[in-house]
Amino acid sequence: QVQLVESGGGLVQAGGSLRLSCAASGLTFSSYAMGWFRQGPGKERHFVAAISWSSGSGGSTYYQDSVKGRFTISRDNAKNTVYLQLISLKPEDAAVYYCAAGRGGRSVPEYDYWGQGTQVTVSS
Repeated sequence: QVQLVESGGGLVQAGGSLRLSCAASGLTFSSYAMGWFRQGPGKERHFVAAISWSSGSGGSTYYQDSVKGRFTISRDNAKNTVYLQLISLKPEDAAVYYCAAGRGGRSVPEYDYWGQGTQVTVSS
């Protein structure tokens, strides 16, 4: 059974930082692209960042334009974990953040497995 468990969300002031983690189990982690999406209240789930599958510790990364330079996605295949470092947070970054595993891409259907989400709240 595949499980993705996010952690690291919380309340932060604008300009602050957080690091989100997503621990995966039940799948061959290195063979999957990993993505982060976010969903605000009453809104659709939107792509944030993704990292390609990798046999090593790296992988190609790509981002939504609004987070480039502020968010960094990385993966640690030894720990079956993907991270999202968030800096210079803005109130509009507030959302539930979801990690996902799949073939990669910027759309929800390109991912097969999803976590339960972690809430990020940014106060102005």
